[in-house]
Amino acid sequence: MTPVGQPGWHTYSISPDALWALHTYSSFENPPVVELIRLPSHDVVRVLIDNQKLRDAVSGLCQPSSEFLQVDIGEGVLLDTWCIKPPKMDAEQRYPVLFYVYGEPHGQTVRDCWGGKTGLWHQMLAQEGYVIASVDNRGTKSPRGRHWRKIVHRQIGILSAEDQAKATQALLGQWQFADPARIGIWGYSGGGSSSLHAIFRFPDLYQMAMAVASVPNQRLYNSLYQERYMGAPEDNAEGYRRGSPLTYASGLKGNLLIVHGTGDDNCHYQGVEMLINELIAQDKPFTVMPYPNRSHALSEGVNTTRHFYSLLTRYLRECLPV
Repeated sequence: MTPVGQPGWHTYSISPDALWALHTYSSFENPPVVELIRLPSHDVVRVLIDNQKLRDAVSGLCQPSSEFLQVDIGEGVLLDTWCIKPPKMDAEQRYPVLFYVYGEPHGQTVRDCWGGKTGLWHQMLAQEGYVIASVDNRGTKSPRGRHWRKIVHRQIGILSAEDQAKATQALLGQWQFADPARIGIWGYSGGGSSSLHAIFRFPDLYQMAMAVASVPNQRLYNSLYQERYMGAPEDNAEGYRRGSPLTYASGLKGNLLIVHGTGDDNCHYQGVEMLINELIAQDKPFTVMPYPNRSHALSEGVNTTRHFYSLLTRYLRECLPV
């Protein structure tokens, strides 16, 4: 068991004889610490990485406030949520809200752990006056039991989008500081797909979406992953159709930014071109940013990471202004 005095997120790399481990822990507001420990006592032998320089830099910033909560979407379903609020919020003001989403069974976003460069970007946006929130819908990799995980079988992308929309509506009913006319959503990979579902299927709820490295058509994704959760396409044709954001492209009303690496060997660029063609056929305005020959990580090439986050920031400021 992790030490009682260390709240947050813990991972272990344990030696084959189970006498030693590399222990990494962090929290939402504290960068990771990596240490060598002795098992089973959990005694620290040596701190390998303390990230003190990063800690000092972060502590010197005007920190936004953060909280973890649960949102009730009805029928006894509670979804885990975190929220980052601007420092020194004005009770008389309404603030734009940007949701950060993943939504797939492969992971969860609501964790008490350090968010890395994306987390720092979220904090910067909160300093500018944005409320940032994230919700884990049913089926995500949360320790919520067998039914929680199994409920999305054969309906990937279908149930998650509905859960996310219900959570957004419930939070807007609770948050008097949120402006319902300035609601955006963004995500990466499965989160990009979730963002497309959100703005296509719930166009009156979300005014802006930024979909990065998405899968517009589930039939084009890795069969090892997709068939694990959806079954074979010939056995669940309707599920694949309803689970693909491409199906709902005609519903677009708000501002959409599509970002993708043309060399993405995970979520293939072919799917994005299919979506672009469908949006053109539907006469829908949108913005697209292809990163030439970048992979799914969008990490290759000079200045790519900075350019990527600058792109998202500019689009957000333009389409969902403070």
